Amino acid sequence: MRVVVPFGVRSPKTRLDSLFSLEERRELAVAMLRDVLDALCGHDPVVVADAPFEASLDVPVELDDRPLTEAVAARLGGDEPIAVVMSDLALATPESISRLFETRGDIVAAPGLGGGTNALVVRHPEFTVDYHGASIRDHRRIARDIGATMTELDSMRLAIDIDEPRDLAEVLIHGEGHARAWLVEAGVELHDSGSRVTSRRNRR
Repeated sequence: MRVVVPFGVRSPKTRLDSLFSLEERRELAVAMLRDVLDALCGHDPVVVADAPFEASLDVPVELDDRPLTEAVAARLGGDEPIAVVMSDLALATPESISRLFETRGDIVAAPGLGGGTNALVVRHPEFTVDYHGASIRDHRRIARDIGATMTELDSMRLAIDIDEPRDLAEVLIHGEGHARAWLVEAGVELHDSGSRVTSRRNRR
């Protein structure tokens, strides 16, 4: 199975700009990418980046400056199954990835919170992707239109992608890898607001 990890370099994690500078957001994005690659260890992933970036990775990197939908769609098709795993799944583990890859179906999807699609396994040559808006609904429709079976994987670790400040608490609570270490070093800490645990940055 081919494994593709799309990686946005040019303007990553814009919804975190109230906490981090552009350079810091890029550092956090690389830390999350490393966590995803650790979870994919043994599966020979390829990182598809929208711009060059400086990081020492032990996997191939392909440059493709097209929007996410077009860049991924260009890599689908053919007889070989392909997996698409987003680069901001900081809680992904080898076990959660194994569940994804071992689940049966022409299409296997790990929905994200808020309606996104955080990971896909595509075993049908006519399937394509649409990552605009609530993409999981679009992917259900596309699978239905081509007569493909679609299985949705219920996985907390693959459902949480790190986009907004409130997501950082999940990394601090459940994470064990590069992204958690980066957040701690950057002064991000858990905050008990009385109703739920959130996060805040202690600027040193």
